[in-house]
Amino acid sequence: VQLQASGGGLVQAGGSLRLSCAASGRTLSTYGMGWFRQAPGKEREFVAAISWSGGTTGYAEFVKGRFTISRDNAKNTLYLQMNSLNPEDTAVYYCAADRSGIYHGSNYKMYDYWGQGTQVTVSS
Repeated sequence: VQLQASGGGLVQAGGSLRLSCAASGRTLSTYGMGWFRQAPGKEREFVAAISWSGGTTGYAEFVKGRFTISRDNAKNTLYLQMNSLNPEDTAVYYCAADRSGIYHGSNYKMYDYWGQGTQVTVSS
């Protein structure tokens, strides 16, 4: 399974971006998916996760109400809509897939496949 994240870029504070994560190699319709991010000098942190059906979602406290995770299993694609961005959101964003079919949310150790990351930079 290969994951390709895209949609990052430079945006002003208060702006929006939509990240996408396209999968190839096999269908991800039974995989849990998640977004994580890592800022320079900081550890990787959980952003959002979604179950294979899309029926369960989870968010880090600092993105609740601003970010929305979704998926289109027909297109084998994961999304992260990011609104009201602030400079603290600047990081490389990674998508990940968990083949177990069990929703593991923020537990990054349970994800089996990772994308290459897309840079998000928010200017003040």
